[in-house]
Amino acid sequence: MSKHEPSRIGRLWSRWSGLPLWLKILIGMVLGMSTGLMLGKDAIYLKPIGTLFVNTIKMLIVPLVFCSLIVGVTSMQDTAKMGRIGFKSFAFYLGTTSIAISLGLIVGSVIRPGSGLSMTPEIGTEKVAQAPSLMETLINIVPTNPVSALAEGQILQVIVFAVALGIALVLIGEHGKPAIRVFESLAEAMYKLTDMVMSLAPYGVFGLMAWVAGEYGMEMLLPLIKVIVAVYIGCFLHIVGFYSLVLSVFARLNPLHFFKGISNAMAVAFTTSSSAGSLPASMKCASEYLGVNKKISSFVLPLGTTINMDGTALYQGVTALFVAQAFGIDLTWVDYITIILTATLASIGTAGVPGAGLVMLTLVLTTVGLPLEGVAIIAGIDRILDMARTVVNVSGDLVATTVIAKSENELDIEHYNADMQQSALIAEQNAVDTIEHGRN
Repeated sequence: MSKHEPSRIGRLWSRWSGLPLWLKILIGMVLGMSTGLMLGKDAIYLKPIGTLFVNTIKMLIVPLVFCSLIVGVTSMQDTAKMGRIGFKSFAFYLGTTSIAISLGLIVGSVIRPGSGLSMTPEIGTEKVAQAPSLMETLINIVPTNPVSALAEGQILQVIVFAVALGIALVLIGEHGKPAIRVFESLAEAMYKLTDMVMSLAPYGVFGLMAWVAGEYGMEMLLPLIKVIVAVYIGCFLHIVGFYSLVLSVFARLNPLHFFKGISNAMAVAFTTSSSAGSLPASMKCASEYLGVNKKISSFVLPLGTTINMDGTALYQGVTALFVAQAFGIDLTWVDYITIILTATLASIGTAGVPGAGLVMLTLVLTTVGLPLEGVAIIAGIDRILDMARTVVNVSGDLVATTVIAKSENELDIEHYNADMQQSALIAEQNAVDTIEHGRN
């Protein structure tokens, strides 16, 4: 019996190793939820597994964004093209964010998640972090100390400095080439490190989902199930409906190939609830499965991680209406427009990390005069909502990258239309060709 045991384990490991990453992550998620529901509060002991995984992802974020942005900027020697892509990205992200919150308000109006509750704003509430004003956000985008911005992980400031440094390296011509080669080498190292870290995703996801299920359980979901249903329906409609329409109409691309190609990034987004933490997986999906040129993805994706918050904006619309309905406050059409504008502008610079949506929600509620007690109510289920809205954020980043790459003729259509296995082979061959070209 013992003689056959190692080979049986070996066969199981071989089968496991042969599974695609998204399926491994899905299995880890299901096993984690089942384990968490069985263990209950004791599942907290599994949380360190997930925390370690999240920490390794966070370790990648700043150097990956910094190096990939510089490579993306310097690879576009045409400064006019760089400005054009930047304008397209900014316009796309703000436009889709305003549509997302409008959809959230529509879903909230139809489902009415707060109806039936009779709450009064006299109850106490915990203090919540103050969201920065638009003026503060605009002032703070330029770092007074770039090294401090890198050390503290101030992504918006890192993006501004990286873009400025990349432009400077292009403008100084030959003198900038040695530094560009260093950043290209560092970027490749970061891409490889990303592959290594992402191989740990199924185990980290298991720990995270076990803790979430054990901590909250089914009892926590029942009182606010309508809010959860409304947010998830809105997110589903935005991804499957709106994004499919954008890909079909503006880029003439098959949405099914797109969603297959980003399945790994969506799984990571759902389980980590972090747009920034999902960036390594998004970069991998864009180049390996969608056929987007790296000089486009390395510029558009980090930018989207900071300013594209479609899912978070949609969540603001649903939860703002929930608070208004729960406290019996009627909103006017002016309030609706104010919510749309506030959430759209507040999305610029909102951190792409778990829980950042709550800070943004305080700004939205304050702007239209809704009780901040609503934040304390939503906080109980925020993690569940955060998982869905992060999938929308990350999917939106990849939609923008794909559409912009198509408009700039930087999308490999054959690569895009291939199945995932063929895409991986094409990406591997492209990497070999790039290395050979560099040697020559």
